Amino acid sequence: MTYTEVPGARVPIRMWADPAAVEDVAMQQLRNVSTLPWIKGLAVMPDVHFGKGATVGSVIAMQGAVCPAAVGVDIGCGMSAVKTSLTANDLPGDLSRLRSKIEQAIPVGRGMHDSPVDPGRLHGFATAGWDDFWGRFDGVADAVKFRQERATKQMGTLGSGNHFIEFCLDESGAVWLMLHSGSRNIGKELAEYHIGQAQKLPHNQGLIDRDLAVFVADTPQMAAYRHDLFWAQEYAKHNREIMMSLFKDIVRREFKKAKVTFEPVISCHHNYVAEERYEGMDLLVTRKGAIRAGSGEFGIIPGSMGTGSYIVKGLGNADSFNSASHGAGRRMSRNAAKKRFSTRDLEEQTQGVECRKDSGVVDEIPAAYKPIEQVIDQQRDLVAVVAKLKQIICVKG
Repeated sequence: MTYTEVPGARVPIRMWADPAAVEDVAMQQLRNVSTLPWIKGLAVMPDVHFGKGATVGSVIAMQGAVCPAAVGVDIGCGMSAVKTSLTANDLPGDLSRLRSKIEQAIPVGRGMHDSPVDPGRLHGFATAGWDDFWGRFDGVADAVKFRQERATKQMGTLGSGNHFIEFCLDESGAVWLMLHSGSRNIGKELAEYHIGQAQKLPHNQGLIDRDLAVFVADTPQMAAYRHDLFWAQEYAKHNREIMMSLFKDIVRREFKKAKVTFEPVISCHHNYVAEERYEGMDLLVTRKGAIRAGSGEFGIIPGSMGTGSYIVKGLGNADSFNSASHGAGRRMSRNAAKKRFSTRDLEEQTQGVECRKDSGVVDEIPAAYKPIEQVIDQQRDLVAVVAKLKQIICVKG
């Protein structure tokens, strides 16, 4: 589909979703964001749904300003995927051992490594710039500096919620490794600190929604946020790189005879800010639950833990600020899912997938998400499908 423009907004709100299917509260959030004086445009993805301050599944382009609550508390959250030389025929009938090995090597939930992972000991890991990255931690907000030890031990860990690690098969039977995570607790604490700072600033008093408080260019507060934001985005990227290296090492050990090889890793943020130029303007583009889909750029759009995911290639559609959806998107809240569904429902909807099937992950049940095929179909002018994947192992936080 092509986009629909929402009428009556101060700036263009272009929607790759059916406006009639978008919750009223989410539509109001979009209109609220469009009232900000720094806004130059909004692109709304087909996985759009209600969020905090700004909708999940929106791309917010502003000039000289950024809204930390729109970025969210999981700064730099995103995806990584890699195709392997393994095929379905190489896999054992019982996948529980593989799942167990993943969970042993990569802490999940609030877990962390006993000691920081040494990237120099990881097969093929590029360590250039590693010391410089940690050196820049000295410049983060004083309120968060005391968390450095935990941040180093959480590097290379999954987290909870909708974060996952998967073994997948594409339609040709090739095995893919995939994972979804972000900047862990350090990103959350940095985000919460700066959201609080923004809400105190004089120019943010009287906003239609206090969660839309912004930092503006050429101020100390903006400089401090930009430093911490971009550092946390880099942390999230490194976090996924280390997990993927640990994941690959498991596969190498478990399939020694196959001498597994790996194609280049595809990686993309979907909660982040980028400096980009559109229509002659230098803009700060916030993708909250959206990926960059520039021409020829690879991306990952996952469904739920029982449906599958897509590897895509961007078409470079400037109307969407070169963006696409970040996943299927929720169609009901976590609390609503817990009330509506049981562990028996979860078992039925995740048949054929080696995964947790207990009450702790009922809120991640496939039925709580929009149909991924529909979401992909609604953005055919934003991305081209490269591969469709189906998970056979799913590790949840």
